[in-house]
Amino acid sequence: MTRNGNRCDWRTDLCMKFAIVGATGGIGRQLLKQAKAAGHDVTALVRHPNGIPAGVHVVQTDLATAEPAALESALIGVDAVLSALGPRPLSEAGVVSRGTRAIVEAMRAIGVRRIVVVSAAPISTVASAGCPNPPRYDPGEGFFMRHLLTPLLRAVLRKSYADLAVMEDILRESDRDWTVVRPTRLTNKPLSGAYRVAHGRNVRRGLTISRADVAHFMLQALPRSDTIEQAIGIAY
Repeated sequence: MTRNGNRCDWRTDLCMKFAIVGATGGIGRQLLKQAKAAGHDVTALVRHPNGIPAGVHVVQTDLATAEPAALESALIGVDAVLSALGPRPLSEAGVVSRGTRAIVEAMRAIGVRRIVVVSAAPISTVASAGCPNPPRYDPGEGFFMRHLLTPLLRAVLRKSYADLAVMEDILRESDRDWTVVRPTRLTNKPLSGAYRVAHGRNVRRGLTISRADVAHFMLQALPRSDTIEQAIGIAY
């Protein structure tokens, strides 16, 4: 995408071309809606294109099995990647890390630097190969999150959270300009813009956040250098 004959720069320009991964999920649909409303050029990378609105370039692919050349072709010309990739159903745990690795490798091959991804609030305390000794508690957690909700979620969603932790390892070990967004419990409430964020920890006393507001922050984070190589908690 160009403006006045020059390629857009995600760090300085409002004119952008995005690739959105997982564009048919709850956050992905919000990313599509808000990016299109802002006038951005959008490519959706999806396994199943059902429900993608008109005016969006669709690349149908399964990231877990896609050929590298096909992914590289889909990303040519984009300024940044926004990933709302997540396992559906839980039996698909492993999809997020495999898909993210494939995307990062394709980005590196063609020179795309910027990527913003969705993770989850409890991941700060989940062990992985890249972070074998995480803190027992997140510094932003209050009593309810620390002793009740987070342990319960880690037990129920163990495989999915392990997958997200590996995804975060992949990004930390990459040479890309990455941002990880860690929302608390997701809702379908409308966009408010009235959320809180915290760098390197969860939001204190933050229990919920809408998918629309997560998407809003992901778009807002793209040009901000202070979000690069940061895991950022988001909640009301």
